[in-house]
Amino acid sequence: MFDPLEKLKEYVRQASVSADPQFKDGMVGAQKFVATLLREMGFAVDVIPTELHPVIVGTHGSDPRWPHVIIYGHYDVQPPDPLSEWTTPPFEPVVKQGRIWGRGAADNKGPLMVHLAAVGRLLENNPQLPLRITFVVEGEEEIGSKNFKSFLVKHKERLRGDFVFMSDTGIPNPEQIVITVGLRGLLALEIEAQGARTDLHSGLHGGALMNPIQALAELCASLHTPEGRVNIPGFYDEVCEVEPWEREELRRLGLQEKDYADFLGIETFHVPPGYTPFEAIRYLPTLEFNGIEGGYQGEGTKTVIPSRARVKISCRLVPNQTPESMQEIIFRALRERAPRGVRITITPQHHAAPYVVVPPGRQNTPPDQSPVLARAFRATDRAVAEVFAKPPLYLREGGSVGLIADLKRVLGLDAVMMGLFLPEDNIHAPNESFHLGLMEKGIKVAEKVLMELANPA
Repeated sequence: MFDPLEKLKEYVRQASVSADPQFKDGMVGAQKFVATLLREMGFAVDVIPTELHPVIVGTHGSDPRWPHVIIYGHYDVQPPDPLSEWTTPPFEPVVKQGRIWGRGAADNKGPLMVHLAAVGRLLENNPQLPLRITFVVEGEEEIGSKNFKSFLVKHKERLRGDFVFMSDTGIPNPEQIVITVGLRGLLALEIEAQGARTDLHSGLHGGALMNPIQALAELCASLHTPEGRVNIPGFYDEVCEVEPWEREELRRLGLQEKDYADFLGIETFHVPPGYTPFEAIRYLPTLEFNGIEGGYQGEGTKTVIPSRARVKISCRLVPNQTPESMQEIIFRALRERAPRGVRITITPQHHAAPYVVVPPGRQNTPPDQSPVLARAFRATDRAVAEVFAKPPLYLREGGSVGLIADLKRVLGLDAVMMGLFLPEDNIHAPNESFHLGLMEKGIKVAEKVLMELANPA
C-alpha cells in the first residue's frame, strides 16, 4: 500500500493550472500521476481526450450484480497568484503544523487522495472485493468543466452506476463532517457600456454625454433593494421553500453570527429580511458584482471620459431556478434599464444548474430513491459517527459544482458529497493547505463506506 502523504506531495508538485496554457507541463504531469497510481492499484485506465484537457477513467470490477460506485475528482487547480503572498512556494509542498501546504492540497488533490488511499487499502486486503469502482478525474473543474458534459454524454453507458462518491465540498471544523446535499447553480455574464468612439478629455467634453462608468453604476445600483433583495421581477418566483429538517440541521451546526463576521472582517451583514446570513448563503439566490473596469486605473490622475466600461456579474441559483430561465429575466431587466446615451452589450458566460438531493428518511425523500444510494447515505452516516465520534450534518452549500447537476441530468446519478476542506484551508487563495489528521480520518470513513456497500448486512 502506498503512503498517502508521500503520494500527495508528489501530486501537489504537478503545477496543474487549467486556466493558463503556460502550465501545460503541470497538467500533463498531473494526468500521468493519477493514471499511473490507478494502474498501480490494479485499475484499467483510459485517458480520454476532450477539446481541452483529458478525463482519466479508471475501472475495477466487472460483475454487473455488484454495486457500482463512481468516484469523482479533478486534477486541475487554481492559479497561484498573487505569488508574493505565499509563505512557501505553491508547488513545492511543505508539511508543518499538521498540514500539507501547496496549491491544490485541499482543492482537490488531498480529498481525491483520501478516496484513492481508501480504495487502495481495501483492494490490498481484498483484491476480489465485490464492488465495481470507477474513478472519473477531470482536468477542467476550475474553469467550469467546459467539456465534461459532452464527455458524459459520449460515455454514459460506460458510466452507468448507482451513485457518485466525492469530496469537493467544505466542513466547518475538523471535528464536524458535513454531507453536502445541495449546491447553488451559477449564471455569469459581462455587461459593456459603449459611449463615444474614443476616450475624451473630461474638461473639453464633460457634461455633454453620458459617461459609460456612470451608466453602469446606475444600472448596477438598480439591481438590488436597500434591504438586500435582488430587484428584478420574477427573480424569486421559482425558489423552493426551505424544509424544516434543513433549518434544524443548520441550527445543530451551532454557528454564531459574530464569529462569522469576525472571520470575514466585517461589522454588519447585508441579508434579505427574514433570513440569517447562514441561511442566505445556502438557500437564497444572489446577484453579485465580481469586477468593474473603465477609464484610467494607474497612479495619479488622467482626466478622461472613457469610451467604454465593463462589469462582471455572477448569480448563484437555487432549486428550482434554471440558468436558462434566469438569464431571460435578468437580460430583459438589464436591457429595459440601460441608461440612454450608451450602447449596452450583454455577454453570457459559463453557467451551471443548481442541485439538491434528499437523504433517506427525511420528510421529502423521493419514494423511488435508488436503494444503493440510500445504503450509501446510511453507511456514510454510520462511518462518520464511528470515526469522528459525532454524526454528520446534512446541509446545502453556497458554492457551485456544475458537473454534479450534469451527472444527474445525463446519468441520472445523485451524489454523496463528504466535505473535507476547512475554511482555514484557503482554497483559491494564497497559502492553501490541507489538514493531515482530517485526511487520515477521511480515508477511514471512505474505506468503511465502501466495505459496507460491498458486504451489506
